[in-house]
Amino acid sequence: MLAIGNIILPYPFILAPMAGVTDLPFRTITRAFGAPLAFTEMIDVKALATRDKRTCRMLSTAHDDKPLGVQLLGSSAEDMIRAMDVLKESRFEVLDLNAACPTPKVARKGKGAALLQRPDKLGAILKVLVDRSQVPVTVKIRIGWDSDSINGRDVALAAEDAGVSAIFVHGRTKVQGYSGTVDYRTIREVKEAVGIPVIASGDNLSVPSVRKMFDETGCDGAAIARGALGNPWIFRDLIGSLQGGAASGGPEMQERLSVMREHLNLVLEYYGEEKGLASFRKFFIWYTRGLVGVKPLRDRAFRADTVEKLLRVMDDLRSHLQEFTLNREL
Repeated sequence: MLAIGNIILPYPFILAPMAGVTDLPFRTITRAFGAPLAFTEMIDVKALATRDKRTCRMLSTAHDDKPLGVQLLGSSAEDMIRAMDVLKESRFEVLDLNAACPTPKVARKGKGAALLQRPDKLGAILKVLVDRSQVPVTVKIRIGWDSDSINGRDVALAAEDAGVSAIFVHGRTKVQGYSGTVDYRTIREVKEAVGIPVIASGDNLSVPSVRKMFDETGCDGAAIARGALGNPWIFRDLIGSLQGGAASGGPEMQERLSVMREHLNLVLEYYGEEKGLASFRKFFIWYTRGLVGVKPLRDRAFRADTVEKLLRVMDDLRSHLQEFTLNREL
């Protein structure tokens, strides 16, 4: 189990926030495979404070979409306070501050990973959130800005002093982005320095890689991001592994296609046809990753401008995979 404040999770695995990905339809799919806690997409506090329609919709949830985490992006306590006034109208169980996003357009504004350069400022913002929040507050950090300023331990201690209930640590620097290797040693140093749960992220792409993260860092939990793209059953495999079972090695093709169809239906119900098709195209790519000979079908999926055309592509995918399997057996 994993405790984040008063939230008790049966398994130490969390669906991390991902922009353009962790909307309600995708969270619904991952919940079906056992994700104990899932986050909304990252939400900019300035946009939320002005009740921007698209931003507010990111807070959409459902009865079984819980416990739910909301991740905020901002650089001032004043903006956080205004955003929290709007959040009073929403239902969620964990509030997270992003101090890890490495994208230049975010960092240039002093948000995301830029806060790693100001542990004092980050601590002050977190203190404001902790004092005003009715739910546990967490923070997502990286191990430092670059290889010459690895300060994850100091940042984590400042966050703990501010009263956060847990710390998410991505094992790369801001400059690394998502390239290079994960620094397990520094994550372990963070874990050994604080007395609150540490949830580690970075290259948690499979059961073996998540097991390595636990073994190398001693972390209390693992955040799953890219590992869930086109692979929501990673949560089922992780839970099965924790219970002593063997990883499934991925779903049978019939299940993969069934999940794709269910995801498409959820997206269409949530966004409508035009926006739903646009949203699902990237998921089609991820769901078909590693399958042989599917590039022409991917091209057709990207050109599909009606639900009927996309469904025909999915039917042809089924036929293609059945034919490939038959030929391979012969």
